Amino acid sequence: MEIKIQSLTKVYNDSFKAISDIDLTIHDGLFGLLGPNGAGKTTLMRILVTLLDPTLGEVTIDGMDLKKDRSDIRKILGYLPQDFNTFSKVKAWEFLDYSARLAGIKEKKRRSQKIEEMLEKVGLYEARDRLANKLSGGMKRRLGIAQALISDPKLLVVDEPTTGLDPEERIRFRNILSDMGQEERIIILSTHIVGDISSTCTDMALLLKGSLAFNGAPDAFIEYAKDHTFLLKVTDEQLESVKEKYAVISTIPGVEGWQVEVVADAVDEANSEQIDPNLEHAYVYFVEFLTQKRVIENVG
Repeated sequence: MEIKIQSLTKVYNDSFKAISDIDLTIHDGLFGLLGPNGAGKTTLMRILVTLLDPTLGEVTIDGMDLKKDRSDIRKILGYLPQDFNTFSKVKAWEFLDYSARLAGIKEKKRRSQKIEEMLEKVGLYEARDRLANKLSGGMKRRLGIAQALISDPKLLVVDEPTTGLDPEERIRFRNILSDMGQEERIIILSTHIVGDISSTCTDMALLLKGSLAFNGAPDAFIEYAKDHTFLLKVTDEQLESVKEKYAVISTIPGVEGWQVEVVADAVDEANSEQIDPNLEHAYVYFVEFLTQKRVIENVG
């Protein structure tokens, strides 16, 4: 299974480029698409799931052309949008039954088997008779992933998978997707939450202002922040000054003040030490420092 994207561009209103000249290849497994809000992630996802036509460029999915083979692509596709909604007075299992019918599963016995399987997989079997609109936010997202998987798609696209979920539901949801990523399919997670990528994906891309800024393994991305991540130990009086001088990742209160993680080219604080970066450090360093440096270099 392979998605090949070449020179992909989407222009709105004849002037605004939501995405510009994207070249990207995606293989089996979990693929993370990272970027701030407005970076073009949702536009790219909506093109891949055939809801938007590109302005320029080509996309092939499992050898099928996105423009010529839309109906065939939809047969292998599952999609969970960020704004997933259910019907107001339909039970969870009834909603999955409706989704299975739309996916072309006509035989009642097979539909029943798939519904039971999906409810078990996403941990909603005990809530199968609950009205879908009465489920918690996390349970609705799990119902959403169940409907997206009901046809056993070879390509699953999930837009902002954990937005609005509490920490426990976020971990549960990531685990579900991670388990599914072991099977022969592509799962694309489009998100601005760095933790969704670092805990699940083996390959990723970063979009910034509609352009592809990075593509590779998360570990390779983390290398950008090597030697640029620091732990500072500061007093209450020093804290505000530190926030003004550096890009702060986290602040943890301690007995004698604060432990503050920052990314920077260098620090001049007395009580500081270099620490190993993680994906969040790398994301902030890449966006806040490297991108700005490239802009200055290009202008110069």
